Amino acid sequence: MASDPTPKEQLTAYQRWELNTFDDTRDKVKLPTADQLQRIQQQAYQEGFSAGMKDGRAESHAIAQRMQAVMLALNHSMSQFEEAMAQEIMNLALDIARQMVRSALEAEPAIVLAVVREAIESLPQTYHHPTLVLHPEDALLVRDMLAQEYQGETWRIQEDLRMERGGCRVETGATEIDANMEGRWQRIVSALGSDVP
Repeated sequence: MASDPTPKEQLTAYQRWELNTFDDTRDKVKLPTADQLQRIQQQAYQEGFSAGMKDGRAESHAIAQRMQAVMLALNHSMSQFEEAMAQEIMNLALDIARQMVRSALEAEPAIVLAVVREAIESLPQTYHHPTLVLHPEDALLVRDMLAQEYQGETWRIQEDLRMERGGCRVETGATEIDANMEGRWQRIVSALGSDVP
């Protein structure tokens, strides 16, 4: 082919489709050697490996942070659950104890005698005009006990239907000891750290 381009109309059909030769460009392009190709491959591998490691570390760090947040939330939820469960168990135990006390008083009304003794023993040595306030059904039992155990002392017994069975109130001139069931129960519940009525 000539170096000057021939107008398209003057070319034959074969000449129009004939490709130019690449011989002169082949000499200008220098192909890499096998060592160079291997170095290029190793460099590309190292760059890809480094980029992958960097991305992997960032992803694993993000996953670790999410897992840590989940574990903290789980621990917090477990603590709340345990506290709520402990409170529920204590409330249940208190309900059972309350029912047992009521049942015990019904089955053994003489339990009030121990309560009265304890209240009397907690009085100061000098007391004047002592009065015991009791439920009418408990008053019968306590009168007999006072006559046998506290013979030299004069106790006045006041019956009060508002006083729960099994409880009492001791009144002297300057002192009052409230040993009613509700007050004793509240002291027990408070000692357990609860505010259940």
